[in-house]
Amino acid sequence: MANDEQACYVYIQLPGTMETVPCASLKVRLVGAGAFEGTFTYGKRYLERPEVVALDPFHLPLSTRPQRFTKLKGIPGAVRDASADAWGRRVIQAKLQRPEGDIQEVEYLLNGPDDGAGNLSFGRTATPPAPRRPFNRTHQLPALIEAAEKLEEDGRLPHEILEELEPGTSMGGARPKVTVEDDHRVWLAKLPEKADRHNMQRIEYATLELARASGLRVCGTRLERVANRDALMLDRFDREWNPDANAYWRYGLVSGLTVIDAEDGYLGRERWSYPLLADELRRWSVKSNDDRRELFLRMVFNAMVTNNDDHPRNHALLQTRGGWRLSPAYDILPVPMVSVERRDLALEVGRFGRAASLYNILSHCDAFGLSKEEAQAMIDGMLAVVRGWREFFTERGVEQRSIEMLEPAMLPPSFFRDTPPGAV
Repeated sequence: MANDEQACYVYIQLPGTMETVPCASLKVRLVGAGAFEGTFTYGKRYLERPEVVALDPFHLPLSTRPQRFTKLKGIPGAVRDASADAWGRRVIQAKLQRPEGDIQEVEYLLNGPDDGAGNLSFGRTATPPAPRRPFNRTHQLPALIEAAEKLEEDGRLPHEILEELEPGTSMGGARPKVTVEDDHRVWLAKLPEKADRHNMQRIEYATLELARASGLRVCGTRLERVANRDALMLDRFDREWNPDANAYWRYGLVSGLTVIDAEDGYLGRERWSYPLLADELRRWSVKSNDDRRELFLRMVFNAMVTNNDDHPRNHALLQTRGGWRLSPAYDILPVPMVSVERRDLALEVGRFGRAASLYNILSHCDAFGLSKEEAQAMIDGMLAVVRGWREFFTERGVEQRSIEMLEPAMLPPSFFRDTPPGAV
């Protein structure tokens, strides 16, 4: 195969079964400087199955015809969502002993984790390979934390250690992470970084629990003590234990980036929008009214705690037994900022852009199926909880110096602005 073309097979664990089958082929070729075209083709045998499902009902509909893509370096969004994230790519680069610029997107798919997000996997042959190794266990966390820190320092590790340090899923942000099995549950363990000045795992745990107390649907969380440090354990909601098969059901998962059909980075930001995502939920979600209201709550909470890393990959839809639903929230962390006059979120909030202020939050609440009165009542209910964040964080073991560090992030004055700048 020429260096300017890469190919792989796509496998899917069929919904409601333990069977993994080939469903499609993907070819990606270089068509210009930094430009790629991907060709995705469902397999004929897959299309003949009675339980066949589309990987993405709107951007990858079932069809015998090849479907072509140029966004995301030629990788369809639903496929890219099953690939490794920024941290996972560093692990893959270390395993392949090649710099980032020398690794193509299909190679990241082929060298990704056994248990990536959702129900997809990848290989070079039409026959799905057997799993390479069992899950990590909680007793391995000390060694995995040490390995992750070593990788952060110099980008190199012995091969046998790298085999234990799986690339991780696209869920949960860019921090070091590994997948861990414990008590017939699969968890994403977010690990401490050597350069951390605060216990970020405990801060994120407290933030997620504050979001839950504020009425948001949040993934299961817990802290695992490792010596004198913490690992944040996030329940993998795309997995469910099947005791009859002694294995896990895998549920389909697509990111908000895929749902709104946008690009990564600043080039794609014109489509990064909460109202647009809410509008897409009307056709994706089997309970769109509930999910749009939930999305509104998440937007408001992110504004209250200055979580400006709320980019589209930090939102997802889960393919449940009943159909697609907004997934539980899973990556929320306050970001202290100096600015007092204005705070922006990563996604557009309302008719005044990304401004995380009440005047903007309430400007387009109809996109979420809410009247201004309903939206204001929801905001007031959340404020009653979030105003007690200091005591809430203290009760969950966040250090006082960390609470002082977080003060500029929580309920900043700009959040309460009810008129846009320049308004009379």
